[in-house]
Amino acid sequence: MDTTDGPAGTADASDAAEGLRERKKRQTRAALSQATIALSIRRGWDDVRIADVAAAVNVSERTFRNYFSSKAEAVAATHLDRMLRVARALEARPADEPLWESMRTTVQAEFAPEGTRPVDPAEGKRHTDAIWKVLSEPAVQGEVLRADQEAQVVMAAAIGARTGTDPRTDLYPKLVAASVGAAIGAALTHWLRADPPVPLGPLISEVLEQLTAGLPAPARTES
Repeated sequence: MDTTDGPAGTADASDAAEGLRERKKRQTRAALSQATIALSIRRGWDDVRIADVAAAVNVSERTFRNYFSSKAEAVAATHLDRMLRVARALEARPADEPLWESMRTTVQAEFAPEGTRPVDPAEGKRHTDAIWKVLSEPAVQGEVLRADQEAQVVMAAAIGARTGTDPRTDLYPKLVAASVGAAIGAALTHWLRADPPVPLGPLISEVLEQLTAGLPAPARTES
């Protein structure tokens, strides 16, 4: 029997419409965050207004404020959303896959995807220096810290689900989440400050490999 016009069909259409609205909201949020970062890199932090960001995305300033309370929160949103995607991807990995193998796969996919084209070293240095200036803004630092803390809660829940531990009572999932967050932060900082520039992918791989190995002390070299 055809039920497309009945209650079930109506519910399906409503669910589809709700899904489309949520997808558009996520897309608008991401576009506003990325435009804030791009404009701040190109013009400098103090020369970008919220109205400029809204115009770049072709929305109103009011729409920007529906998503973010400030430019700093908009900048941090890209990092937060990446970490939340890592947590969701971690939950979706095969249940019998070792935790750290799953972690390497999901983090690498988000922070150092394959196929990134190399850039001219001088151009790369100018780009990373500009990013560093934006991230050095006190307001941005505060929002990134808050984003990290929020992401760690979600990450710990995903780790707990994979390891049969409970973040409310067990230290392990929170410790792993904090360690991964700190490792990613260290790799990103090293990438941004390296002179000459270095590719991000190998740095992400290195920090995760060292975490997996338990951070063994490097062999001493004779001077």
